[in-house]
Amino acid sequence: MGRELRGIKGKDAIKAFIRAGGTEKPGKGDHINIKMPKGIIITIPDKGELKIGLLKGAIHKAGLT
Repeated sequence: MGRELRGIKGKDAIKAFIRAGGTEKPGKGDHINIKMPKGIIITIPDKGELKIGLLKGAIHKAGLT
């Protein structure tokens, strides 16, 4: 799961979480909050590439694979 997660931009991750059923909410600064169907809120930075740990944590928290 490590290599395919490298180089993912924040905007692309946000789109993927929305496609998975999330709803976009404004966050602080350049961060976006995504409310998932089960009520979990995930915060993703909108700018630049995401670090693998942050992305893996968000995927796990959202209950996705």
